[in-house]
Amino acid sequence: MEVIIGDRHANVELVSKDGNKVVISIDGKNYDLDVVMAENGVCSIINDGKSYNAELLRSENGKKYAVNVNLSSYNLEMVDEREKFMRSRKKNNELNFSNQLMTPMPGKIVSVMVKEGDEVTEGTPLLTIEAMKMQSVYKATRDCVVKSVLVNENDTVNSNQVLMILE
Repeated sequence: MEVIIGDRHANVELVSKDGNKVVISIDGKNYDLDVVMAENGVCSIINDGKSYNAELLRSENGKKYAVNVNLSSYNLEMVDEREKFMRSRKKNNELNFSNQLMTPMPGKIVSVMVKEGDEVTEGTPLLTIEAMKMQSVYKATRDCVVKSVLVNENDTVNSNQVLMILE
């Protein structure tokens, strides 16, 4: 999972948990912690013999938190794989037209709705991909011609794989 604190983006993984003993990995570096959750989002964390008390104030379906530690406050956002996918789809839709239709994450081609040589208008569905048990319809972002279709129905695709070339 990606964690965002201000301008800092970090990959955080729970490596193991045994009672209060927690091992997390932050950008590949492991930290052995002793974490005790108290009431109302307050927790005590011991790391390398130093004790920290933190208050976690939850908002937006548990994805965003205000974290208060000592006299400092931080805004923290947790971004799971599904959220990354949704953001990349939104970002791709907001970008200028590209002649390559690509997928941001691995998945399976459910259907291909166009063929080479088809003239399509903005908003025309091009294909449907299933990723993480969720189907997404990829649509033309402007009027164009389908130059190449590089996938077939039931194909498995990788992240950033080119699916179609449009002109």
